[in-house]
Amino acid sequence: MKKSPLAIALSRGMAVMALVASGGAFAQATPVAAAAPAADAAMKQLDAVVVQGEIVYRNRTPDIAPVLSYDLEYFQRFEPSTVGDMLKRVPSAVFVSDVLEYDGVQLRGLDPGYTQILVNGRKVPGAGDDRSFWVDRIPAEMVERVEILRSNSANRSGDAVAGAINVVLRDAYEFDGSYIRVGAMRYDDGEIQPTFGAVTSGEALGGRLLAGINVQDRYNPKVKRSDRYDNPDDMELVSWEDQTDTRDGQDYSGNVSYTVNVGDTGRLSVDGFYVKTDREQVEISFEEEYDDGEVITKDVPGLTEIDQTNWGIGADYRFAMAGGTTEIDLDHARFEDKSTESEEEEEFVDGGWEAHEGEALDIDATDAESSFGIAHRRPLGATEMEFGIDYRSKQRDTTHTYFAFEAEAEDDPVVYAPDTVIDSVIEETRIDPYLMFSGDAGTLAWEAGLRYETTDSDIESGQDGESVRVSSDYSELLPSLHLKWDIGEASRISFSAARSLRRPNFNHVLPALLSEEYGDNDFLGNPALEPETANGFDLGFERRLGKRGVAGVNLFYRDVSNLIELVNTGEPNETAFDDWADDIEAYMEDNGVGEDEAIAAVPFEPDSFVYTMDNVGDGEVWGVEFDLSTPLTAFNMPDTGMFLNYSWLDSEVEDFLGARRFNNQAESVYNVGFIQDLPTWGASFGASYRKQGDAYSRVLAEEVLTTYDGDLEVFVEKRFGDSLSVRLSGTNLLDADKTEVFDKFDNLADQLDRDHDEYEIEAEHAGPRYQLVMRYAF
Repeated sequence: MKKSPLAIALSRGMAVMALVASGGAFAQATPVAAAAPAADAAMKQLDAVVVQGEIVYRNRTPDIAPVLSYDLEYFQRFEPSTVGDMLKRVPSAVFVSDVLEYDGVQLRGLDPGYTQILVNGRKVPGAGDDRSFWVDRIPAEMVERVEILRSNSANRSGDAVAGAINVVLRDAYEFDGSYIRVGAMRYDDGEIQPTFGAVTSGEALGGRLLAGINVQDRYNPKVKRSDRYDNPDDMELVSWEDQTDTRDGQDYSGNVSYTVNVGDTGRLSVDGFYVKTDREQVEISFEEEYDDGEVITKDVPGLTEIDQTNWGIGADYRFAMAGGTTEIDLDHARFEDKSTESEEEEEFVDGGWEAHEGEALDIDATDAESSFGIAHRRPLGATEMEFGIDYRSKQRDTTHTYFAFEAEAEDDPVVYAPDTVIDSVIEETRIDPYLMFSGDAGTLAWEAGLRYETTDSDIESGQDGESVRVSSDYSELLPSLHLKWDIGEASRISFSAARSLRRPNFNHVLPALLSEEYGDNDFLGNPALEPETANGFDLGFERRLGKRGVAGVNLFYRDVSNLIELVNTGEPNETAFDDWADDIEAYMEDNGVGEDEAIAAVPFEPDSFVYTMDNVGDGEVWGVEFDLSTPLTAFNMPDTGMFLNYSWLDSEVEDFLGARRFNNQAESVYNVGFIQDLPTWGASFGASYRKQGDAYSRVLAEEVLTTYDGDLEVFVEKRFGDSLSVRLSGTNLLDADKTEVFDKFDNLADQLDRDHDEYEIEAEHAGPRYQLVMRYAF
């Protein structure tokens, strides 16, 4: 592994500082403020969470690095079901997914792999091949607050080009009391699904213990319509499809937190979470195609059964040592997927049976991560020094077993036969030392640090018993600098400069050949991929409005290098040789010649190839983010709260066709809403509207433009005393649609010439839903 001189100097410097810290400073050990007895801390009573007497606004944090912090109560009036429902209300959070699905969050509109998701400050594995974590797996009721970390710091993993989201679960140290939540949601098709949750927290086992459970039925009935044309100019209809897509299932989740003081200065915290997703997705399609006077109809039923589990456990011990604070952190997190997929297609030509075939897939995947970290913070003159090292081990095992079925007669039973098995094992080991200093000089506070991230990878990929194993390693030095300048008591300016990275997608590094993955072209993974890196800058201004309001604006820029893009290996694929063989056979039949003469006469001019990924590009990302969260006290309306955020997003990258934006980056996203509290009636009501701009994606042989209608939500709430509240909320009240326009091609040559294989317009619709929830604190 290559190590730069600067990295070696950093490691040696940290070792020297550790020796200095362990010297005569031990006699100066003082109690750690963060480890004060729990009884001295201001507990958040859970009845205050259940019955909100005041409107809650965005927190104004003291952090030097740019952080937006939102307590659960900021979102709770609109009854979000998941963390995804919460995040859709924060600046620059984009979702390009099915309508009313908020799973892979895209900060600043970038692909979910550019956003780091943390749970209680720790990395967690997820389902995405792009290393993303689906935030709709965490119920909102488990959450204490959500933090948007706009820029990197040295004491946090650097794989967060777009930023990081820290989901902080409820903690025994912060809460006291108990409550239950019961409710039901009614959907557009008349289906009613229940939800239940409970949280309790108090003194136990010599410390404090919190436990929570949540059970909620997840249901999303949708309808789709697809119209397919020969090209966007002639708009001759060649086929159409109607589809119903119903997703029905349950999420079971729980979390625990235990905190105990150890001695005079220490505190031990243990926390864990568990989320189980059982879901069934039923898709039933009817297609009609027109081909040379024939009418071809197809019945296409599909079934996906999702069985996924996320869980994690961690322990943190902080204690006073050597005139400062030492923290030791251990955690293990695991994702398991035992899902199945199947789809059949029965074809009729002019009413007569023609064919019946099907494909099925069994998924068996496990992604496990374990980590150990140790850090020490201590005063150093007029500054504070922090240094530490993080170790992380990851293993991702995946087996995809494919099955196929093809009938010979109309009444043949559906019996799937094994087709192929593709498996892979990816092992990663990381050792990341860091060093950070911070301080303040009156109105100016600063933080500067260096983090050196090393990654060793072993990748094994196999198909039907034959396997390939390769290894790779890379390292990156990640500096960061944050400045915060207080302008009076109400305003401040912040500036951040930081280097970050994005590690390659798992499916991009597997040396497995996928046939016709992009139109007629094959794809072969590249295990030698290195991470993308980005130099980023954030410049922000924030002002407190009165006692509770806050407004801010932030400008951001990312210069991305080593961009991973699709490239042509120049090697013709099997399809190209098959096409050539067809041309040779046709020449023999047309000219009555032999094979050798036909081969000599018909040139091999392939137009489909094997493609791979490589670090070949550069890109830029920039934008402006504005947010406002304040009571209208200035207009003599202290019981009216207003919420507004708007993000303008842009980027540029060069691909095989020229300049474009980063794929699926929405042009903008905004939220606007209000809450009106009625204290004398013990009631409140409010509304929220969200609109996301167009998103465009271009890959080999396919281009997609995605648009969403606006989403309107409302709620009305009645409080009874200090312990009971009832809330009615409505979502998607404008019957929002998602529309996708597909330009499809067979190969790059056709894409350059705009010679369409198909032009498709697909509209997806889900109706409004209503939720009634009661909370009772005791």
